[in-house]
Amino acid sequence: MTTATDASTDAPVSLALNRAGQDLLFRTARTANAFTGEPVTEAQIRAIHDLVRLGPTALNSQPLRLLLLRTPSARARLLPHLSGGNRDKTAVAPLTAVLAADTGFPERLPELFPHKPQAATWFGDPEYRENQARFNATLQAGYFLIGVRAAGLAAGPMTGFDAAAVDEEFFADGRWRTLLIVNIGRPTGQPTRERLPRLAYEDVVRSA
Repeated sequence: MTTATDASTDAPVSLALNRAGQDLLFRTARTANAFTGEPVTEAQIRAIHDLVRLGPTALNSQPLRLLLLRTPSARARLLPHLSGGNRDKTAVAPLTAVLAADTGFPERLPELFPHKPQAATWFGDPEYRENQARFNATLQAGYFLIGVRAAGLAAGPMTGFDAAAVDEEFFADGRWRTLLIVNIGRPTGQPTRERLPRLAYEDVVRSA
């Protein structure tokens, strides 16, 4: 256990992760809108996945799926479905990932949750199944963004896109549902503006 200092209050905080690790994942990390030309390798993405797949999900369901858009032709299919402010930066990012929820996740539950072999039958209702897929895949999307930072890279997550159009373009069978689009790479220079305010502990925490 190491003792760090809260940058906003100078108050000591006990965290197991050392200060450098805290900074890498949170304090100095920023959402990126511009990247260097350095490519993001398959080995880097595999290492990120190998780490973040260990994050918890309900019933160990792991419904997050990633589509990596590496080729110019694949990127060109995505751009028309993005909001105007997201197109230019996505066109030149080293790597763009479409993060999606697999609504067919129950079929893997006998493998992933073997001590309850009947678990797949709990998701017969399509609306409930999709809600659970989206919820747990969104948890995993958060883990993925932190994993990108753990690899020394920066993430530029975006929600400004037509999800139905992206689904139709890339996931026509209807099984995967787009949640988030993320540009990934090494950021260029310093952030363009100061970090926006964060809520204080007293604003968000209650005890009962």
